[in-house]
Amino acid sequence: MSFDQSVLSAVSPVSPAAGYLGGKRNLARRICTLIEAVEHDGYAEPFVGMGGIFFRRARRPRAEFINDISGDITTLFRVVRRHYQALVDELEWLLASRDEFDRLKMVDPSTLTDIERAARFLYLQRLAFGGKVKGQTFGVDRHAPARFNLAILRSTLAKIRDRLAPTVIERLPYGEFIRRYDRPGMLFYLDPPYWDCERDYGAGLFAKEDFAAIAAQMKGAAGKFILSINDTPEVRACFVGLHMTEIETSYSIAAKATGRTKKVGELIVTNFAPDRAVA
Repeated sequence: MSFDQSVLSAVSPVSPAAGYLGGKRNLARRICTLIEAVEHDGYAEPFVGMGGIFFRRARRPRAEFINDISGDITTLFRVVRRHYQALVDELEWLLASRDEFDRLKMVDPSTLTDIERAARFLYLQRLAFGGKVKGQTFGVDRHAPARFNLAILRSTLAKIRDRLAPTVIERLPYGEFIRRYDRPGMLFYLDPPYWDCERDYGAGLFAKEDFAAIAAQMKGAAGKFILSINDTPEVRACFVGLHMTEIETSYSIAAKATGRTKKVGELIVTNFAPDRAVA
């Protein structure tokens, strides 16, 4: 059954400011189509990352809430929204250089101002191989221009600034964020770390026990949940009792490293029966 989509406003999709591990670029169209088919008057993401799904949606409700436990991410979004020009001025002096990349990697972000910290994080994410957060290495494509180009990035940041204007930005543990914002009419999209990749975003941030905790929150929630995750027997056991849809996608890191696209299985898990198939 369809719903009155007049409660959703049209917005222009925006590319994320930088790549991010698990950024869902290859799944974005299918997930965004599913999100827009679900009745909701509020939208929330507990694991927003660089906004690979959030910014690519073409329709939004009046109330939007995003969250990430990473202080680098929340600082970047806050600075883009409130100090856009100062951030652009800070980025103007940076070049796509392996030496500069390695130098900034060694800088302790806690010693920087918020604007300097946002610029450092964005620069490293733009140039890191595969959008990695931990163990970053300088990424370069011999057949493409540098990924750090302020002439292009300036426009993207301006669009992100405008897109974030009505959005609440939180930095909370995912469970607390869900408890605060869960209500009838709220739609959550969850993109947690993949199974067996729990430490890829930093030590102590996520553990295998968290998958069962998320499943419990999904089952007891007043709102609706859409979760995407790699398809493994352990994941299926954690989310048993919820709706699971198998889809096929490819991992960009594997493709960049080998020159071949690696097809993999992904699960879309929901606490409701979707009206529309994820094609």
